Amino acid sequence: MNKREVYRTANIGRLRTVGLFVVAVVLVAGVTLPATAGQLIAHNTPSYVTSAKNLGAEDASKTMEVTIWLNPHNRAEMDQLAKDLYDKTSPVYRQWLKSRDVAARFAPTAAEAKTVQNFFESHNLKVVNVGPNNFFVRARGTVGDVQTAFHVQLNNYEVHGEVLRANDRDPSVDDEATAALVHSVAGLDTGQYTHPLAEKFAGTEKKITQNVSKGSNTFFSSDCFTGTTTLKYTTNGSYPIGIYSGNSYYTVVNSPGCAYTPPEIYTAYNLNGLYAEGFNGAGQTIAIIDWCGSLTIKEDANTFSKKFGLPLLTSSNFTEIYTPTPSTCAGPDPEINIDVEWAHAIAPGANIDLVVPPSATFQDVDQGFFYAVNYDLGNTISGSYGAPESLVAPSILNTENLIAEIAALTGISAQFATGDDGDFTDFGIPPTVSTPADSPYATGVGGVSLALTSSNTIAWQSAWGTDETLLNDEGTIFDPPLAFGFIYGSGGGASGFFPSPPFQASLESAWRELPDISWLADPFTGAVIFLSEPGETPSWYAYGGTSLATPMFSGLWAIANEEAGVALGQAASYLYTLPAGLITDVVPVGSSTNVTATIKQSSTVTDSYDADQVMNLTGTFYSGLWTYPYVQDLVLAISFGTDSSLAAAPGWDDATGLGTPNGQPFADWFGPSAGNNKK
Repeated sequence: MNKREVYRTANIGRLRTVGLFVVAVVLVAGVTLPATAGQLIAHNTPSYVTSAKNLGAEDASKTMEVTIWLNPHNRAEMDQLAKDLYDKTSPVYRQWLKSRDVAARFAPTAAEAKTVQNFFESHNLKVVNVGPNNFFVRARGTVGDVQTAFHVQLNNYEVHGEVLRANDRDPSVDDEATAALVHSVAGLDTGQYTHPLAEKFAGTEKKITQNVSKGSNTFFSSDCFTGTTTLKYTTNGSYPIGIYSGNSYYTVVNSPGCAYTPPEIYTAYNLNGLYAEGFNGAGQTIAIIDWCGSLTIKEDANTFSKKFGLPLLTSSNFTEIYTPTPSTCAGPDPEINIDVEWAHAIAPGANIDLVVPPSATFQDVDQGFFYAVNYDLGNTISGSYGAPESLVAPSILNTENLIAEIAALTGISAQFATGDDGDFTDFGIPPTVSTPADSPYATGVGGVSLALTSSNTIAWQSAWGTDETLLNDEGTIFDPPLAFGFIYGSGGGASGFFPSPPFQASLESAWRELPDISWLADPFTGAVIFLSEPGETPSWYAYGGTSLATPMFSGLWAIANEEAGVALGQAASYLYTLPAGLITDVVPVGSSTNVTATIKQSSTVTDSYDADQVMNLTGTFYSGLWTYPYVQDLVLAISFGTDSSLAAAPGWDDATGLGTPNGQPFADWFGPSAGNNKK
């Protein structure tokens, strides 16, 4: 492992949570598959089966579960209604359907679900669940019986050091009556979503303990940028000498660093006025989807709430719902803490339903999403998860989109994170976006970096994209500076699958574009959470990611619904026509004091690097010097606003969407007194 690899994994060690989704399912195109019996169910095969090492057949005696999603009825009518409900000129504008209306007009029938049940049972597969309104049927059986039922071979494949189970070809169904009902098949492979969350420091180094936080002034600072500085380093007191000048990123030895708290965010994003008006999400419910669950989330969230004067979570305002089956993998999960603590921070009066699928598989999470929609848990759903669209089978994309469309029909806004890996080219794939944020019926939430003034107002915001350059490392002075390049940043760009929705007509794109809106996400200017971990003192952490921005915006959308007094439906459908001042445009941010480097190799030889050369970047960005506080003489330059191929620009852009919400006027616009939401 070279020095760059050691540094990136051990010293910076971002919690990138790039899991198996980077090799998730795609449509196998241009491949001749073995002959199969029955009717082919297309687009259900992971692409890696054509190239990954085949480790052999899965144990045929193993137990697994598989799901058939059924086609809805009257899909063309359903699609048209989804447009009309958001068209102010339509006589049905915002006349949302109830679950019973969806069942009556569009759901598969009980007889159709019975046909699918009979298919499963005829192949020795036991039905374990018929989904709400008959939209899916889930069954359990042996691998061998599943292979027989769907005419596939299930193998184990070695993919990027991981072992994945997958079908070797698209499934087929030999019963014509069943085949005609199949929308998609889930569960044959082990493709998963991941959480796009980002951690500033590695390991436990960045945390401060609960004891320190009590009655102490030692806490995260809101002053992330502390003027300019010049740092000088030598090699054993001699040449070479490194001299670095420029903006200073907050560094104090034995301090947890900088991160923002709820009161600081309230001031920065103009939320205090809402709370003064009496609007805090009361009467609303935010449904948060997080797999596995956490054994300590309620206690952690209440420690967070006590510190910042928020209402405690109790059985009257917080519910955990395990679906479609109980979870056996619950444990500490910073994602759940981010979601619950920051949705609660923004909308402290709202109820929270934590919907907990038993795993991160597409099969489990999509069924959890559908549960939240079908049972109308709240007008706002927050999903801080995703997978690269181009690496996900069209069958999965269509299933996610179907669920999001039903949400839109019933007046629910589903928010999803756009990811923390920019355009995903860092994975060695062409640019793509995150799903399910890419659905035309979802609201995609991206992220920004944030600098505050001493009074906690916004000094500047930039697109969230971080590049890093190593300048000095314990006596090693890098000449030229060692630019690592793009580390992480907010996701965005054009879908390659879904067409442009009506609300994005002004963008003049043929495709669905992400993000719609953004909020705080950069972990270098992140937010505090409280988290318990086994064997360690419960602690405060600094986290970011679009997993932070998503619950924050979901909280504000709950307040907008409270002000409106009616369900507003999909947030994205309103955002593109809001008047000026409700959303703050995020534009490129530069600095005349970005980091420069002078390396004196001898008394006569000096190498100089300007700001662009230090970061190996061009264009507009802000960079700062960061003295890593836990390794002696480790100095980096970090940039803000350099997000892979994505870039901020005036108006909508693929890095920040329309910008960030201006809290009070944003939510007030939806109030009855504003006159903007009459049916």
